[in-house]
Amino acid sequence: MNRKIFMVAVAVLMIDQLSKILVGSFIGYGESVVLIDGFASLVNISNTGAAFSMLEGRTGFLTIISLGIILMLYRMISSFDKNKVNFIAFGLLFGGIFGNLGDRIFLGMVRDFLKLRIFNYNFPVFNVADVAIVLGVTILCISIFKGSEQNGSSSRHRRKNENR
Repeated sequence: MNRKIFMVAVAVLMIDQLSKILVGSFIGYGESVVLIDGFASLVNISNTGAAFSMLEGRTGFLTIISLGIILMLYRMISSFDKNKVNFIAFGLLFGGIFGNLGDRIFLGMVRDFLKLRIFNYNFPVFNVADVAIVLGVTILCISIFKGSEQNGSSSRHRRKNENR
């Protein structure tokens, strides 16, 4: 694994675990602290499922899926351009996945604590690892789209010139 990817992943993992420890130390389980009234709160809860509590109680299955995704991502690295944006994206993904995977393996659950309410919608409670995963996927999707867009236009340009 590239050193830059590793450094981002370790930073994400450390921030994720530290934030979970701090919330668990200062906020009782099931309790919450309002940060911005009507918008953001910290709440100390856990989840034995995945996003939106899907696959609740399937910790072993989710652990295996997480390990499979880690292997898949590791193999994908070589197919992406070696640039800072992609290194950050993969680092965010690895750090986020390992953050939640560590919780599943050592605690049998994932600790969540960030609660947002936007336009009268309460988002499911999440954590730093979840944010890193979403950001990493978003960045990689944009990178793939931009790459295919650039490759498509350059290949059209080559075909046009070859036909002359």
